[in-house]
Amino acid sequence: MELIYQYAWIIPFLSLPVPIIIGLGLLLISTATNNIRRIWTFPSIFLIIITMIFSLNLSIQQINGSLIYQYLWSWTINKDFSLEFGYLIDPLTSIMLVLITTVGITVLIYSDNYMSHDQGYLRFFAYLNLFNASMLGLVTSSNLIQIYVFWEIVGMFSYLLIGFWFTRPLAANACQKAFVTNRIGDFGLLLGILGFYWIIGSFEFRDLFEITTSFIHKNGVNSLFTTLCTFLLFVGAIAKSAQFPLHIWLPDAMEGPTPISALIHAATMVAAGIFLVARLLPLFLITPYIMHIISLIGLITLFLGATLALAQKDIKRSLAYSTMSQLGYIILALGIGSSRVALFHLITHAYSKALLFLGSGSIIHSMEPVVGYSPDKNQNMVLMGGLTNYIPITRTAFLLGTLSLCGIPPFACFWSKDEILSNSWLHFPIFGIIAYFTAGLTAFYMFRVYLLTFDGYLRIHFQGYSGTKTNLFYSISLWGKSTSKRSNTNNLSLSTINKKISFFSKEKKNNARNKIYCFNIFFANKYTSKYPHESDNTMLIPLLLLIFFTVFVGSIGIRFDGRGLHLDLLSRWLTLSKNPFIESSNPSLFLYEFFQNAILSVSIAMFGLSIAFIFYGSINSFFPNLFLINLFLKRGVKRNFLDQIQNAIYNWSYNRGYIDILFTIVFTLGIRRLSKFTEFFDRHIIDGILNGIGVTSFFIGEGIRFIGNGRVSSYLFFYLFFVSLFLLVFLFF
Repeated sequence: MELIYQYAWIIPFLSLPVPIIIGLGLLLISTATNNIRRIWTFPSIFLIIITMIFSLNLSIQQINGSLIYQYLWSWTINKDFSLEFGYLIDPLTSIMLVLITTVGITVLIYSDNYMSHDQGYLRFFAYLNLFNASMLGLVTSSNLIQIYVFWEIVGMFSYLLIGFWFTRPLAANACQKAFVTNRIGDFGLLLGILGFYWIIGSFEFRDLFEITTSFIHKNGVNSLFTTLCTFLLFVGAIAKSAQFPLHIWLPDAMEGPTPISALIHAATMVAAGIFLVARLLPLFLITPYIMHIISLIGLITLFLGATLALAQKDIKRSLAYSTMSQLGYIILALGIGSSRVALFHLITHAYSKALLFLGSGSIIHSMEPVVGYSPDKNQNMVLMGGLTNYIPITRTAFLLGTLSLCGIPPFACFWSKDEILSNSWLHFPIFGIIAYFTAGLTAFYMFRVYLLTFDGYLRIHFQGYSGTKTNLFYSISLWGKSTSKRSNTNNLSLSTINKKISFFSKEKKNNARNKIYCFNIFFANKYTSKYPHESDNTMLIPLLLLIFFTVFVGSIGIRFDGRGLHLDLLSRWLTLSKNPFIESSNPSLFLYEFFQNAILSVSIAMFGLSIAFIFYGSINSFFPNLFLINLFLKRGVKRNFLDQIQNAIYNWSYNRGYIDILFTIVFTLGIRRLSKFTEFFDRHIIDGILNGIGVTSFFIGEGIRFIGNGRVSSYLFFYLFFVSLFLLVFLFF
């Protein structure tokens, strides 16, 4: 056995020295530790680079055909109960290790500059290293109970990172919401693990797959109970990977620092749910009803995420809903049995979305000189525009990430997403129709984000407008005060914005393209000549690295002709997940069929891009009120009807499909009302009965005291009378 496998246990622990030293330094010599805080970036990056090299070596061993390696040692032995811990190295583990470490390196480099002026710089890097260590421990776990332990540790550090700026109420509420929502999924996961332990008496994956399969074939276990336990395991993945209906935490988690959004919510934490489903795929395959549920949940999630991203103004929330939709594609692929393609899309999406999130951080950073530090303003795409001339490198990176996510060839997501679309159509045509339609929506809302951010001119000039329509906006708190406030400026549709912009003359528009007059809302009546600016090199280098992955990582899924070049590594690695729909003995024939099928998906994506340009592109600079329907219809009854449809779609999207409102009414308000009723019943009914008995006894005793005369014969008479009365009642009734 290769020596490298014997020391693979060290992978989760390589990142631990840095947070330990930081913690001791802050505890013992806090002033000196804070004075040299930037120096801790280098050991953090150095250690994760070592981990990446280690992971790449393991991956190379897997490519060369090494067997699966598992090492276990006993932790607890008591009669029939044995609990073992260890590590498992197989193709799936290799994929996840490389993904976590490569994205982790770029995030650490990026964070050095992004968080350099934050007082919690050291705390941030300590949390970040601990999160990486826990995620690496999760993917190398050898059994269910070990996965659950690291699952909870990952959840704890994600809670700390989402609520990193805990003094901000929105961030504090967001981390609470993420924590509570994930605890629902974690409780389901724990019940599923305990249920299978009750069935098979083991937490090991091999025992889980083999014994459960044998029991099902021999009818040795209740199939309904097995299906229920399997579904409970999937509930954990639903929460962690932000699938419907436990997706509500992901958009609010954008209140954390942007590097956390790139690491946790694009490539690692949300990938943990995908990893769990892929790891337990043999178990799900023997319970076909669960496979149907998985595919249905994925289908609902991908469509819901795309529709909710259509009207978001916050650039990070738009990307969050995009992440939710793409994770839905991956879950759909797993549910229809195309796990090779699902993991392929997990890789391509992770790099593309990490590029987009880090690019959004660069955009937010560039807007700070214009509007100051205000998440409500420097993340608001409605106030952006025209940034191409100021941040060209960020613009190029963001454009490439957008094209990749839209499924435009030859970028990474094209190769994986197109296969998912084809497989969903072959599995069930209705699934294919919804998936293809959502692909068009993806191209629309992603290009909308790009155009609102970089196209035209800087719209911060026109921030004095106010909306003509008022909508309810609900607090993100899951259990806190469900405050609702009326907001005029937070609920503007693009049609309203275009109407307001039309108030400005062409002369002002031309001046706006050439010269910036930035009105800072925090310093009323003060103008500044500060321009948006490109980020520092330490923030741009990770973008360039992720551009490389976004452009070229799709090549690992390309099948060439049979003359010796074969880069389809994933299909060779994952024997369980070979796709039954696209296997072909002739690679050149496969390429022909692949590109023939790709024509439809690319055409749909280009149609979505075109519609986005008509709605949000430079054409609106000259025709502010021009929408697609205006090209064909005049204002009138039809136009009013279409306006109502447009407003309904906008309100649905901006208000998150009213799902948060529904949860607030059903769970938050419902639980409060139930608590009040329980408190009333306990205080006035239960306590009232007991107190009433006590008061009644007191008055009876007092009454008897006054009729007492001290004669024993009288007392004996009353005693016998009441005993006789009781016996009569008892005998006859």
